[in-house]
Amino acid sequence: MGNKILYIILFIWVKIHALLPVPVLYVLSDILYFITYHLIHYRRKVVRINMKNSFPDKPAEELRKLERRFYHHFADYIVETIKLAGISRNELLRRARLNNPEMIQPLLAQGHTCMILVMGHYGNWEWFTGFPVCFGGDVQVHQVYRPLTNKAFDRLFVYLRTRFQALCIKKNEVVRDIVGLKQTKTPCLIVFIADQTPSKANIHYWSRFLNQESAILTGPERLAKKFDIPVIFVDVKKIKRGYYSVDFQLMTDNPGETPEFRLTEEYIRRMEKSILRDPAFWLWTHKRWKHKRETVDGSSSVD
Repeated sequence: MGNKILYIILFIWVKIHALLPVPVLYVLSDILYFITYHLIHYRRKVVRINMKNSFPDKPAEELRKLERRFYHHFADYIVETIKLAGISRNELLRRARLNNPEMIQPLLAQGHTCMILVMGHYGNWEWFTGFPVCFGGDVQVHQVYRPLTNKAFDRLFVYLRTRFQALCIKKNEVVRDIVGLKQTKTPCLIVFIADQTPSKANIHYWSRFLNQESAILTGPERLAKKFDIPVIFVDVKKIKRGYYSVDFQLMTDNPGETPEFRLTEEYIRRMEKSILRDPAFWLWTHKRWKHKRETVDGSSSVD
């Protein structure tokens, strides 16, 4: 009962704030920035360690400037995500633009009904829940997600992510759902946010990422190879405050012919390139490097 009441309170609060125009929400974002950064120091220690290790050659003054820009963006991400509860379809498409939706047509013509999209916590990944609209409802979009511990917040995020006909797949149900989608020949995009840290038991591959030895998720590659699914990288750019664009970049339409871990390595190289374009827009609050290779056995790397 407690989670149900909390969800109702959260839902009403989000819906009310989502009615506000975007410029007004950005005023709230500026206030939120001051609170999170200057007052409560939300995960500031984590951010500073991550940035210092990722950019060891940057002077302290430049790192502090990057840190402040990140927290401004992080506050924007929060209010923009709230806006999902009330934003119109047309406004979302105007603010989160997919530049080349036609890129999947040759893959469909080749007989590939499923495609794997790999992206990261860059820009505002939540705003691209509008992907289904870009395909006129002809292609389903399934987002792979890790359920939140708090059931009320989990339910709220599922609501926000499915407002525009996207569907959510729990990470432990991905294989079952892919089998069903392949059997019914349903045209679909399966979206992985693949820059997360794998659990210690699921570390199979390491690579240098942002100047640090990093455990990398291999699930998208393993699924692509197992089910012969093309892999597309989602390159996100922040154009200006409140405006993002995406370019689909085909990584392979023949995953079975690629060497083991090559797709995983290519993903992390493309993701790193996106981040380095402007590091302020990546999610630096994430404890990305909590695992150390010397404590994990049996993993690999590309030569």
